[in-house]
Amino acid sequence: MGAAQGQPALWHLPFRQNPFFTGREQVLSDLRTMLLASASAALVQPPAISGLGGIGKTQTAIEYAYRYQAEYAVILWMQASSRETLIADITRAATLLHLPEQDAREQERIVQALKHWLEANTGWLLIFDNADDLHIVSDVLPSRNSGHILFTTRATAMSDLAQRVPIDEMDRAEGSLLLLRRAKILSTDAPLTNASEADRAAAQAIVEAVDGLPLALDQAGAYIEETQCSLADYLQLCQIHLLEERAKRKDAHPDPVATTWAISFDKVQKAEPAAADLLRLCAFLAPDDIPEAMFLDTPEDIGTDLQSLVGNPHKLNIALRELLKYSLLRRNSNEHTIVVHRLVQAVLRNEMNEETRKQWAERAIKIVSWSFPDARAVEEWPRCQQWLPHALACTSFIEQWKLAFPEAARLLNEAGVYLDDRAQYQEAEPLYQRALAIRKEALGLSHPDTAQSLNNLGYLYQAQDKLELAEPLYQRALVIREEALGSRHPDTAQSLNNLGYLYLAQGRLAEAEPLFEQALVISKEVLGERHPDTAQSLNNLAALYDSQGQLELAESLYQRALAIRKEVLGSLHPDTATSLNNLGYLYRALGKLELAKPLYKQALEIFKQVLGPDHPNTRTVQENYDYLLQLMKRDPQ
Repeated sequence: MGAAQGQPALWHLPFRQNPFFTGREQVLSDLRTMLLASASAALVQPPAISGLGGIGKTQTAIEYAYRYQAEYAVILWMQASSRETLIADITRAATLLHLPEQDAREQERIVQALKHWLEANTGWLLIFDNADDLHIVSDVLPSRNSGHILFTTRATAMSDLAQRVPIDEMDRAEGSLLLLRRAKILSTDAPLTNASEADRAAAQAIVEAVDGLPLALDQAGAYIEETQCSLADYLQLCQIHLLEERAKRKDAHPDPVATTWAISFDKVQKAEPAAADLLRLCAFLAPDDIPEAMFLDTPEDIGTDLQSLVGNPHKLNIALRELLKYSLLRRNSNEHTIVVHRLVQAVLRNEMNEETRKQWAERAIKIVSWSFPDARAVEEWPRCQQWLPHALACTSFIEQWKLAFPEAARLLNEAGVYLDDRAQYQEAEPLYQRALAIRKEALGLSHPDTAQSLNNLGYLYQAQDKLELAEPLYQRALVIREEALGSRHPDTAQSLNNLGYLYLAQGRLAEAEPLFEQALVISKEVLGERHPDTAQSLNNLAALYDSQGQLELAESLYQRALAIRKEVLGSLHPDTATSLNNLGYLYRALGKLELAKPLYKQALEIFKQVLGPDHPNTRTVQENYDYLLQLMKRDPQ
């Protein structure tokens, strides 16, 4: 290749400069700074542009080479996706450099000859493209920094061979500009403001649809240019498989997005089947912050190679390492979570047929259901919040395929319980309703789990003062539990308590009293005097006596409930705060304001800390406390 003005004397770069290259100025600046530093310090590692396939790593490296070509005497480009492709390009470089060993039969002689040339000369730029396994190139790297080396890689672990320069998805403005220029709607030097408002809006929507992936935007722009369809029309057609149309053309970017990941995934499948199955499963979860414990703690047989990871952190690390090699996911080792790109998920799902997708969706639902933390345990709420996005992702698949098996119902129910406890009633209600429908279908109208769903939905309605909706649900749950579990079962006691509390809220005191008394007897006999359920029964009966004006009886029961809750649940549990509030309310009614004040204050602090300042329970106690302070000002004791 003849040298143009400003071009190196030896130019081995097999791509033209991309006229539509857009943005990435900070990445290019970082590369420049790091490369200059690497040339002046022997121990500074070369930079590696690192990110998912299709993110623009290769194009950024090409742009760097063209932008700074005048500063190099030699620019060499090598495909490092495998040892075979690397050796082929090393041999080609030896020929271009007229090295005596260029015709050597032993590949290692050619490799060492190139390495010695790099060490003996300056003013060169060597780019290793697709160096997903950096160890492949380790024996080519010179022992001293005589020139500049740049990697592109999907790997995130640099193995002390490079400094990682992450490259991310384009934002809406940058991506829109790339799309509009590539589609020839804007000239290559025109600003985004030159496009019409409608085109800008449609372009932004397309950017969001492909997650700002430069390769996808480049292919979308090519499709729009070639078919002359409008941006709005393309937006409607924005399915990943349509991006494969450009693969039929032999130009600078022949691979469609789906194929980009398929190549990596094929390698993973052959090297570590469990890793491939892990990624398949992740395609049916929320993309961010996937807990690693979800795969380790599965109690039942999953039915795939994933089973080898259960209870085995070492094997999980091996599987994740294989996926991390190709940036098919990212790992937060401090949080023990992983992240999978949305487009990776979409590609994986798209490659499956309908039956396979359904099968993997069912597996994901079961795994999330089995591992979902106990939403009734306050100390598990942080983990519940971590699991929640994945549970909600699974709900869409439950709806899509009308799945009706017990694990699906349990997942919906547990997520609903957590949301309910956090007073997110609108979000919890459809989960409870769907769980109830599944249990009716899969387990029958008289199954205890069906009763649980009836009870939970009733509880949610009561929390919103929809008592007329809650009553028939409570009544039906009680009947089922008495018939299926017996009249002395703790779940039966729970239904008695709930229905009794609803009657209490309706002022039906005579109907509530025997239910509370019966529930208390069951709890004491079956669970014991110091159980939280016993405390709940004591609390409810105390509330009844309070409403009846039997304040001394109420005081004694409130105190007993509070003592149990402090002992068993701890001083920072919401139920403990409820008892503190109730006892404070009673003391206020008795005129014992000084006794009520510390109880209200302590209850308020607990609710703020555990539930937050905007939870209904927190607001209720705040109102009680404020009113008490007003009373104390008017009637100081």
